[in-house]
Amino acid sequence: METNRKRRYGDRKDAYLVRDLDAMHKFTPYLLPNRCDNEAVMSELIELDAVNKYVAKKNEANPNFKYTLFHVLCAATVKTIALRPKLNWFVQGHRVYERKAISISFVVKKKFQDDSYEALAILDIDRQGDSPVEQIHSKVEKFVTAVRKHDMTDGTTDVMDTLTKLPRWLVRIIVGILMWLDYHGWVPSGLTKDDPYNSSVFVSNLGSIKMHASYHHLTNWGTNSLFAIIDEKHMHPFYDENGSVTMKEALRLGLTVDERIADGVYFANSVRLLKKLLAEPELLDLPIDTPVEY
Repeated sequence: METNRKRRYGDRKDAYLVRDLDAMHKFTPYLLPNRCDNEAVMSELIELDAVNKYVAKKNEANPNFKYTLFHVLCAATVKTIALRPKLNWFVQGHRVYERKAISISFVVKKKFQDDSYEALAILDIDRQGDSPVEQIHSKVEKFVTAVRKHDMTDGTTDVMDTLTKLPRWLVRIIVGILMWLDYHGWVPSGLTKDDPYNSSVFVSNLGSIKMHASYHHLTNWGTNSLFAIIDEKHMHPFYDENGSVTMKEALRLGLTVDERIADGVYFANSVRLLKKLLAEPELLDLPIDTPVEY
């Protein structure tokens, strides 16, 4: 992905127009214009032996902020996006775009209580920076520490808090205007920079609240084409070629994608790469653009 291309007519401030599409992929956004009507859902069982050993090794140095399974899963996801660039495409305004940057979003709760405050985090990934796992660990630490120490809010929540105090008829007009701006890619950056539905991937760590789920919908608002759902860890039987069974720790990783951005073969190969990175997590210590054989 080239991030320093000269902007051309038809490009957005956050993405480049994909111009070399075949006729079918150019026409599909007109035939099926809504992202929510084009969801493809995948669910993969991830065996965690390698990841658990990797996390334990990373924590041998006793960092103040421990490495976790969440860091590894997020790092593997952003590296997969970096090496499989169509996962960073989106459809908006009946056109297909290639996002200029890689970003990952998730929700942080101050406490695991019904009425606890939650904040929306969006982390921008530096293609030239540290390894993906180090970037995720460092950025998550900064955000989580800020949320838990202070009554920190995010821009998206602040905007929604203001809008919901207005009369309903006025909110409907404002939302209609925002949807029109979104269609054209003209929503002000001040509104999109803290919006998780304008990130490359939105991750929901349901396992952290002991919940089982493998699906989360996409939205017609914004540009997010990939949603990842982390299930709760559990013991699962694995069979070898001789039929012998071993119980190992595993989890389900659910992926919801906009099927208009790529075909089934592309998605299948992307999942194979993701599983390769989780089977050999040491690959996440390398620069994000380092190729991986899978």
